[in-house]
Amino acid sequence: MIFIIDNHIDRCEVSCIHPKQVEYARSNMLDDDTVLSLANIFKTLGDATRMKIIYSLMLRELCVCDIAAVINASESSVSHHLRLLRTQKIVKFRRDGKVLYYSLDDDHIVSLIKEGLDHVNE
Repeated sequence: MIFIIDNHIDRCEVSCIHPKQVEYARSNMLDDDTVLSLANIFKTLGDATRMKIIYSLMLRELCVCDIAAVINASESSVSHHLRLLRTQKIVKFRRDGKVLYYSLDDDHIVSLIKEGLDHVNE
């Protein structure tokens, strides 16, 4: 089977610049630090194991051992992912004796995941 790819399908057929639109977009563009922070959040969310962890924590607070059992992963792997999620302020923990219980840091992540699920399920 031969596939023909039209390299022009995603481009204008002529080169033209619309100065007002360009100026509006430039003047409202996010600064580089904000873009990098936002990209890093989505990069962190872009891992299947971390997504399972986050979804588990949307359901309820869980300790590392429980999360590992829920997503069928090693505690070591879960701890590694939780460290990354904590660095991005996606999850937080509380200590109860020798047990660490994790939960989502705030409702923003829940909103992001719900919006993503709505998009996936359309």
